[in-house]
Amino acid sequence: MSETKPYIGGQAVIEGVMMRAPGGISVAVRRPDGAIVLQELEIQKRFSSKLWKLPGFRGVAMLVESLSVGFRALRFSAEQQMTEEELAKEGDGGGKLAMLVSTLFAIGLFVALPQLLAAGSGKLFGHDFGLADASFHLVIGGFKLLVVFGYLALLSRIPEVRRVFQYHGAEHKTIHAWEAELDLTVENVRAQTTLHPRCGTTFLVVVVIISIILGSIAAPLLLPNAEGITGQITLFALRVALLPIVAAVSYELQRFTAKYCTRGPLRVFLWPGFLFQKLSTREPSDDQIEVAIAAMEAAAWRERVGDRAEAVVEPLVFPSFDGFVEALPTLRPMRTS
Repeated sequence: MSETKPYIGGQAVIEGVMMRAPGGISVAVRRPDGAIVLQELEIQKRFSSKLWKLPGFRGVAMLVESLSVGFRALRFSAEQQMTEEELAKEGDGGGKLAMLVSTLFAIGLFVALPQLLAAGSGKLFGHDFGLADASFHLVIGGFKLLVVFGYLALLSRIPEVRRVFQYHGAEHKTIHAWEAELDLTVENVRAQTTLHPRCGTTFLVVVVIISIILGSIAAPLLLPNAEGITGQITLFALRVALLPIVAAVSYELQRFTAKYCTRGPLRVFLWPGFLFQKLSTREPSDDQIEVAIAAMEAAAWRERVGDRAEAVVEPLVFPSFDGFVEALPTLRPMRTS
């Protein structure tokens, strides 16, 4: 990848893909009638201060922004699958509530449940874990990986989610083609791998590793005498409080491995994340690749022209991918100038 080429990341949504470049966010979705609808999402300047660009802070900012953008992209993609009557019933409310419920669900599933399983396994096998013991946090990490694996495996058996995983594969393939500076054609994109070092699934694996290390350090220092139910609750609160630090460290570590560990013997550090990506990505169809290309082309165009072009307020609808390709010269004037 060229040093001057900006990082573009993405996310699979319902029947579509969101691509995010430093200069813009684009979502492309396939409607039930086969049309491709393209929408730019506003970049919300929550973290415009230079402080949030520094290592240790940018990971937290990126996590919060990614969650916000991801929910907006998912909501937009869901709306494209609804009829006008369903949209009228849906209304505008519920977005923030859904985000809150999803966040609480994630904390319960990936923070509380592994801790309960670790404590329960100690009692089952007659081993009295000290809550500040490094071995206890190692067991929590093992159960956390097991929960992530089981969660992804179960989701992959749901047909609708499996299609999202196919779009996830299309997103990765398209980003690989972009980074290799290939023309974004279906043939070029199809030839790429579905595995990518900067994937959010890999980020989860890195988070588990960092949480084991930080938990093993923080618990003995802050909760040296914790025990019983009260100790478990206090430890859970500590692990939740450590999440921003875990996210910050994990973000920097993932950036490092994505930059320096993609070739040679250091590639071994990417394998754990790639194993989990085997669950969260699937080989996409050509029509799914077309949608990912549309999202990438829009995000890349916005990155080239920046603030010199007005944001697309209303969705752009193209009857087919061929129609989108024909319209590209009007969407990317910098390339044809």
